[in-house]
Amino acid sequence: MATAMDKLEKYLLAMDKVDEADSRLLRQVAYDRLQEAIRHADLEPGDPLSETRISKALGISRTPVREALQQLAQEGLVQIIPGRAITVAAPSIQEVLEVVHVRELLEPELIRLAAEALPVEAREILQSCIQEMERAARAGDRAGWSKADSIFHETLSNFCPNRLLGQLVFQARNRVHSTAIDEQTTDTRIVECTAEHKQVVEAIISHDPETAERLMREHIQQLRHSMFKRLVRY
Repeated sequence: MATAMDKLEKYLLAMDKVDEADSRLLRQVAYDRLQEAIRHADLEPGDPLSETRISKALGISRTPVREALQQLAQEGLVQIIPGRAITVAAPSIQEVLEVVHVRELLEPELIRLAAEALPVEAREILQSCIQEMERAARAGDRAGWSKADSIFHETLSNFCPNRLLGQLVFQARNRVHSTAIDEQTTDTRIVECTAEHKQVVEAIISHDPETAERLMREHIQQLRHSMFKRLVRY
């Protein structure tokens, strides 16, 4: 049975080789790739990570990998216990509910701005995400659904006219990504969530900021209710 590091390593190795001509610092390259891999390589909260194996998979030294992991720890994606271990972050119930509260405060405003000024390119990406989420929901493809959901929210954050707001929403969502969809999430809820996303996109495309804002607030309220029901079981 594949371990967490086996899955992470496989995901990283499937990416293009690190380009030595890349103008970004290796730390940033490592951060970008690790952030994507941790969120999409089917890892679980608390899974152990190996700095050495990550370094080998990326083909770069351990120093930029260590710096990238430290940044990811600050953002809540991993947990570092000095001298002992590095693991995928396992947020507490309180931390999850705090993040959902922050999203409920900020994300409706992000959506309102999107309905007013989102460029055509971003709208097309959102529509493509909805199509993929619908396909994945029908097929029971949770990994595919989760990735499309991530691209959906990343697009909204990346194209937000208020860049700071976009970054704050993105960072908040990252902190509980591993609990956003798991084995406790019902297929029915995934279908409902897809429909909620679709309604938001329709409001954005219709240039209806008030409706888009309201729909996103209702969506996050449903998310909070769903998460709370799942988390209190533990």
